[in-house]
Amino acid sequence: MIGKGKSISHTRASMSYGWNQEKDAEIVLKEFLHGDSPVEITKEFKMLQDQNYHCTKNTLSFVISPTIEDGKRLNTKNLKEITVRFMKEMKLGERQAIAFVHQDKDHKHIHLYVNRIDFKGMAYNDSFIGKRSQLAAEKVAEHMGLTTVKQVQFERAFNLKEIRTEIKRRHDLTMKQFKPKSFDDYLKAMEANGVKVIPTINNQNKLQGFRFEFDGHNLKGSEVHRNMSLGNIGKQMSGIHGARILKENKVSVNLGGKVVELTPGLALKITKFIIKKAIKKGISY
Repeated sequence: MIGKGKSISHTRASMSYGWNQEKDAEIVLKEFLHGDSPVEITKEFKMLQDQNYHCTKNTLSFVISPTIEDGKRLNTKNLKEITVRFMKEMKLGERQAIAFVHQDKDHKHIHLYVNRIDFKGMAYNDSFIGKRSQLAAEKVAEHMGLTTVKQVQFERAFNLKEIRTEIKRRHDLTMKQFKPKSFDDYLKAMEANGVKVIPTINNQNKLQGFRFEFDGHNLKGSEVHRNMSLGNIGKQMSGIHGARILKENKVSVNLGGKVVELTPGLALKITKFIIKKAIKKGISY
């Protein structure tokens, strides 16, 4: 579960969004309020806010978002409990407050609006409110047996590791199966193995690297594996325009019908590899 919070001055506009019937908005909490519209609630907030003219951002706006899977099994009673516990963790005390749940999409979430000015005219200390909102949501999730941000981050990291491993496996398979002799061949071969390779080209029309798109993920070569950088991929392709690189210290390559140049650094890296490979081959004979 994720918690976000901030102080705002546009109470009526923000609350109108929270009360948006097109999003199947349902009130799950209403404290010390009688109004039945954003206009009426804003007026009730203002009665207390007028007691503290020093405070301009005098409404607290929070968004509390359970995970999609948790949201599917949370009813109105559960959502109210989340909101009440969240307010307690934030030490908001007795204040005017109203909360709506949006459930027009799979990702059910709560919009909570709290009067920053209490019944004594004192303003709530909103220092580090964003960080404190997240910590409060974490505590509520732990208490109610819901998924925390840390758990989500762990699952994402675990899944990402599997994605990286699978892209690398398909790269190795491509090199062994197709033995590409150019970057264009490599792109086509990787696509045949289910991975889309996207060239990164700078403003000087020079090829800087590749990104790998697979199963909804888009990663740089260096994020997949250290051997998946553009230079290392180039070195694995023994037939890559070697003579031209050695002669001109630059090379133009065709990628999907578009001609681009290698950066000088990449051309030099491949040149050194070709020379080193040639020397080793000569010594072996």
